[in-house]
Amino acid sequence: MPVATRDIKRRIRSVGNSRKITKAMELVAAAKMRKAVNAVLETRDYANTAWEIIRNVAQKTDPAKHPLLRRSNKIKKVGMILITSNRGLCGGFNREIIETVAAYMREHKKENIEVEAEVFLLGKRGRDIMFKHGHEIIAEFSKLDVATRISEVTSLAKSVMADYVSKKYDKVVIAYTDYKSAIKQIPTVKKLLPIEKEDNELGFINGEKREEQNEILDYTFEPNPDAVLDQMLARLIELQIYQALLESNASEHSARMFAMRNASDAAGDMIQDLTFAYNQARQEAITTELADISGGRSALED
Repeated sequence: MPVATRDIKRRIRSVGNSRKITKAMELVAAAKMRKAVNAVLETRDYANTAWEIIRNVAQKTDPAKHPLLRRSNKIKKVGMILITSNRGLCGGFNREIIETVAAYMREHKKENIEVEAEVFLLGKRGRDIMFKHGHEIIAEFSKLDVATRISEVTSLAKSVMADYVSKKYDKVVIAYTDYKSAIKQIPTVKKLLPIEKEDNELGFINGEKREEQNEILDYTFEPNPDAVLDQMLARLIELQIYQALLESNASEHSARMFAMRNASDAAGDMIQDLTFAYNQARQEAITTELADISGGRSALED
């Protein structure tokens, strides 16, 4: 076999092996996505309703009754929970959430050039990128591909709330990718603390903000506001972090499934092109060999 055709055949075999790998990764991501989406849908309504309740309670309650209701007049230091993936090969999933975080910080620096951000990481891929942006990473927590228990974020939630109560941070936000559908995931920055009805960070998407207007309700506390808030606030903030983790996991597996599908399709197209080139090279080699044989025969006859 001529050298050119042998090289092409080797490349076809190599690309074929790569396509088998990307196809297997697509199937694995699809299975994980189904589990992650089911987990998101099971808790989303409860988490959203609980968050609306806690924001209404914060609006109607004296901030002095609980340290988590404390509000700062000037934002100088922000604690940010950033949720990324543990691995790559998921398209623009990590890049888009990092770009949204960068746009959010630029918006803050327009209002106050002295603002600083410290990052709590969930997911390994955000580490190097945040270092490049000059943000200090305070802690990195382990992240499972498919979260099943709220206890997986308990240590992170306690650490963040303790720092806020100690007045280390004037604001705490969480950056994650909100799952809308298998083909649409939206990078979002959501404010956790202070708990306020006017929450400009809620829905901060690609440098744009949207405001939400909801009815403010009255609540009756039994036995008293302090006892209720002590039990409720910390638990519901922990729930918001857990829900963000579920949304991010579902988005990650969806992005990886489509990235691997696109890679498999691209590999198939490449195999077709290489096969065409291989057939052309083989035909040229055969034609050359036939011409040599014919030439040799003619020379012998002469």
